[in-house]
Amino acid sequence: MKIFWNECDMAPPTQTLLKQVVSAGLKKHPVYHKTDCEVNISFVTPAEMADLNQAYRGKNTPTDVLSFPNDGAQAMPAGPTGRPKRHSPSQPAINLGDIIICTDVAQAQAAEYGHSLERELAFLTAHGLLHLIGYDHHTPQAEAEMIAMQKEILAWVGAGK
Repeated sequence: MKIFWNECDMAPPTQTLLKQVVSAGLKKHPVYHKTDCEVNISFVTPAEMADLNQAYRGKNTPTDVLSFPNDGAQAMPAGPTGRPKRHSPSQPAINLGDIIICTDVAQAQAAEYGHSLERELAFLTAHGLLHLIGYDHHTPQAEAEMIAMQKEILAWVGAGK
């Protein structure tokens, strides 16, 4: 697994935590758990996030996190046992897409919820990753599944509450 970061002032311990979040999320997924994957994580200003949110969601306001899945990474064929095929070392890693986080919005939410910025960034990274690998929250059932998976990921990396 590889994570590509934009230029940011994120402390190495925070980057390590976010790598653990991505790794935990992939390990829990039935398709991607044995696949060499790449994820791009970018940290942006509120103005940059508002521009992205307007362009892609029609909302002229900054949001906390946006995900842009690489549609080509969605389908992975099953092997003869019905389980996903293992990634071959000779194949390139699969780039799952981009997670864009607005650190100012994350900081405000962390203060509002009474936890650390690192915990909020871990939550937003888990949320963004789950969107990259096919989760959504368009129905109550899908939302419940996504929330449960977010909680499992955060508990696994010790960023639960």
